Amino acid sequence: MTDLVLATHNRAKVRELSTMLHKPDLDLNVLSLVDFPAIPRIPEDAQSFRENAVRKALTAARETGKLSLGDDSGLEVDALAGQPGVLSARFAGESATDRENNEKLLALLRDVPERQRQARFVCYIAIANPERIVDVVEGSCAGIIVSRERGSGGFGYDPLFQPVEYSKTFGELSPRIKNRISHRARAMEKALMVLEKYLYTRE
Repeated sequence: MTDLVLATHNRAKVRELSTMLHKPDLDLNVLSLVDFPAIPRIPEDAQSFRENAVRKALTAARETGKLSLGDDSGLEVDALAGQPGVLSARFAGESATDRENNEKLLALLRDVPERQRQARFVCYIAIANPERIVDVVEGSCAGIIVSRERGSGGFGYDPLFQPVEYSKTFGELSPRIKNRISHRARAMEKALMVLEKYLYTRE
């Protein structure tokens, strides 16, 4: 069994990623930075999702000495010229809650009609060992921003994001469906192939 460290302290994200990594043919023991309390939070102040994912994966791998997976994701809204983008988690301030970020987004879009509220979730996943980055993959999911929060599932902007394939928000969809169509799920599909190849060639 191979240890894989998820480079995050976010327990909701750990649950979501762990579910996606649960494959019978991948003998992984999934850990996270929650299991390494001495490791401080990794800054996410790069200018792109890709750079943040790479930094998190490499830092976690070097600090723990284990294979690590770092992801960075966020929301890009066309009417706001791509905001909140890399600032998604701290859109309303460094210590902002999900509710505060959602309230700021809704306030900025108050006068924007629904047909002009196109948005996409983007996710980059980097996989690293202590020596190098193994690979970086990307996934995205298109949709719209609804006019009020709907649903209590997921986290972050999920109650406001309605994917194009559905009439429900990520906050209303079941985890089974969300974990199949989300930006993170689509990036993880590619990441699983990278992990399979890496573990196979390492044997």
